[in-house]
Amino acid sequence: MMNLANRITVTRIMLTPLFIAAVIYGRMDIAIVLFAAAVISDGLDGFAARSMHQQTFIGTILDPVADKILLISAFICLTLIKSVPENLRLPPYVPIIVISRDAIIVLGSILIHVVKGTVKIAPSFWGKLTTFFQMMTIVSILVQFKYSCYVWNTATIFTVISGVDYMLKGSQTLNENNPNNRRKV
Repeated sequence: MMNLANRITVTRIMLTPLFIAAVIYGRMDIAIVLFAAAVISDGLDGFAARSMHQQTFIGTILDPVADKILLISAFICLTLIKSVPENLRLPPYVPIIVISRDAIIVLGSILIHVVKGTVKIAPSFWGKLTTFFQMMTIVSILVQFKYSCYVWNTATIFTVISGVDYMLKGSQTLNENNPNNRRKV
């Protein structure tokens, strides 16, 4: 049986196709409501998990997956869909950087799991800041904020910084307690 926190997360995943459809059909008013509901649900599932002691292994996996499904879908849509005004359409480098970072993190996590037998999934400060600015990028485009380019460029910078941070932490994790890395005197 699925707990409340995981149900909220699954609901967020199910909001993604509705969000995409709203963007495709140029219904930015509906898209912003759906996106806001998804963002609020992101906070609610974490709150429910902590306050009701419903933290589960599947929840630690589903939550970031739900975020990535929503964010990556939004970045792709807001780059390619013609219903988005051209001056607000994301330049291709933005989703390329966002998706590349996420792919590197996933591949790095798999590598750590294969080598170490386990992987600790925990968002970093840079990761949280990146997610915030990525979400603000989407909101700024949906509300047709005139200076959205400053928001998406900030998100892009933080995406690169957090990607480097995760790679450094991953490398450090792989090198911990590895007898082959000890210096010979």
